Amino acid sequence: MTAHPFDRAMQLETVDAETFRGVTHPEWANMVGPFGGITAAVLLRAVQSHPERIGDPLALTVNFAAPIADGEFDISLRAVRTNRSNQHWVLELRQGDEVKTTASALFGLHRDTWADDESHPPSVPAPEDVAPGRFVDAIVWAKRYDMRFTDGPVPTEAVAPSASSTTTLWVRDAEDRPLDFAALACLSDVFFPRVFLRSGRFLPAGTISLTTYFHADQAEIDAIGSDFLLASAHANRFSRGYFDQSAHLWSRAGALLASTHQLVYFKD
Repeated sequence: MTAHPFDRAMQLETVDAETFRGVTHPEWANMVGPFGGITAAVLLRAVQSHPERIGDPLALTVNFAAPIADGEFDISLRAVRTNRSNQHWVLELRQGDEVKTTASALFGLHRDTWADDESHPPSVPAPEDVAPGRFVDAIVWAKRYDMRFTDGPVPTEAVAPSASSTTTLWVRDAEDRPLDFAALACLSDVFFPRVFLRSGRFLPAGTISLTTYFHADQAEIDAIGSDFLLASAHANRFSRGYFDQSAHLWSRAGALLASTHQLVYFKD
């Protein structure tokens, strides 16, 4: 059986105790280099694959220093601190002698404690009642997902500026692949640049830094299967060539699975 496009992108070869080697895949191409979400996912998978890793992912920050070229890349990683309940990692993705991406990851052990969830997903129709949305045809990676927009769909042509930067959509893997932590990391970058919506124009834009916080444990992730997630993102300020974005991803039942924050460069 042919491997799923996501699993092909997650394949890593062990080079030595602190280095994995991977390769980009055309199914995950973006306008320049691979989709940032797939880069975040493969960095998370590198830590998950390390024999010294403990616990589940709690946080991942990825800094996109330079475009990744098509072809092989090396991920160097090391645990800089391991405590009784959490573990801190630093990573670099290189091609040749050039650093293309840096990252830090926090893993930890979950324990039973008092819990509450103050997040409230927006009230939207069920995904079965929303038509599949369109994305820009040139964005290859978007074909990997079934996206159903309930608010702020991606403009497919120049439109009037929007008063809101919010986009909300149901999203799942187009081939019904079950969710895991790496796939959730990938989905944390599923949103198109907020500046497209607010300005009504397709301005050059790219994520510089992406942080994802994982609120679910392994059992909760496994229970999702291949069901839709509800995802919503908005910007806080556009200023001097940059904007930030805050986003949340919930299960169909309304449990917050991940929250994300990123800084995006844009050119006008």
